[in-house]
Amino acid sequence: QVQLVESGGGLVQAGDSLRLSCVASGRTFSSYTMAWFRQAPGKEREFVAAIRWIGGITNYADSVKGRFTISRDNAKNTLYLQMNSLKPEDTAVYYCAANNYGLVTTTSTYDYWGQGTQVTVSS
Repeated sequence: QVQLVESGGGLVQAGDSLRLSCVASGRTFSSYTMAWFRQAPGKEREFVAAIRWIGGITNYADSVKGRFTISRDNAKNTLYLQMNSLKPEDTAVYYCAANNYGLVTTTSTYDYWGQGTQVTVSS
């Protein structure tokens, strides 16, 4: 059974940094794309960033380009999201997800999801 378990969220001030982690287990992810999504209160879940497990090709939402970096450690089966220069509008629950289709940005194309980790950025 596939499991994605996020950690690393918390309460920070604007301008601070956080690193989220997502440990993946239950299958081989070598052909998969891993991604981060987020959902703020009252809003739809939105794409943040994605990375191909093999090759490391990435894709970012315009709102986080230059501030967030997605990466993975294949040996540890772990996905990361380094978030710098955080803004209050980055406040959301952040979810890790996996699909076997590619660097797509729509939630419906992702097969597996974690439980989410809360990130709160105060002004």
